[in-house]
Amino acid sequence: MTSGGNNDGLMSEINVTPFVDVMLVLLIIFMVTAPMMVQGVNVSLPEADSKALSSEKEHLVITIDNKNHIYISDYKVTLDLLQKKLKKILEGRADREVYLRADKEISYGMVVRVMSEISECGIDKLGMVTEPVERMSSNTRK
Repeated sequence: MTSGGNNDGLMSEINVTPFVDVMLVLLIIFMVTAPMMVQGVNVSLPEADSKALSSEKEHLVITIDNKNHIYISDYKVTLDLLQKKLKKILEGRADREVYLRADKEISYGMVVRVMSEISECGIDKLGMVTEPVERMSSNTRK
């Protein structure tokens, strides 16, 4: 028989404080580093007068860089596989809009070939992404 208030038994409760501390630290680290991880394909876009895209939803963007490499978002594809990959991506989408970003240094023929592949997928709308034209104001002219 044991007597008195001896508490030498095992504790059966889980201490979640260290777990919560680690999770909060990881959350802060990911929140700080996530914006730095956003990369894209570097292209020099042509300039044109146009209105800005609405950024309410994420758009499907196809990019052609200055070395004629084709990307769907940030994933590199060949011209031969572009149509197949687009069809797979668009199966689950209600909107069938695609935006094309092409480097201003590539040939017009390459842009037309990519546009042809895109249109054969049954795309409803194809938009061209450009940079706004920088105009010199009358105050900065000499």
